[in-house]
Amino acid sequence: MMIAVSASDENIRTSELIKISNAVNNLPVFAGYDADRLKTISQTVFDLFEQEDGLDALFGLVRESLPERLFETAYALACDVAAADGKIADPELRLLEEMRYELNIDRLHAAAIERGSRARHMPI
Repeated sequence: MMIAVSASDENIRTSELIKISNAVNNLPVFAGYDADRLKTISQTVFDLFEQEDGLDALFGLVRESLPERLFETAYALACDVAAADGKIADPELRLLEEMRYELNIDRLHAAAIERGSRARHMPI
């Protein structure tokens, strides 16, 4: 989901890549995750974005491979990536909205997650 939100505006920024890399390399949720898989995962996301029903397929893969207890974590990490460059483009907002719906993220929880991301990435 982090890669998807970064690619959603067709402009993957360095700050977003750094945020993804830092998350994968430092967060406990990625303990034991093979960081070398990022290239394969990225290509899968890009390929799905080119297909007509690719977004539906992407959410299907996420629901299939990610335990439901981590759906909010995935949403929080996607919000952090979207906010990493200090602004959230419309395509990123639309994808985040779709994520909330597809992953059944409670609106109040989503608002708290979004506010936390905004606070962490507030420019000086």
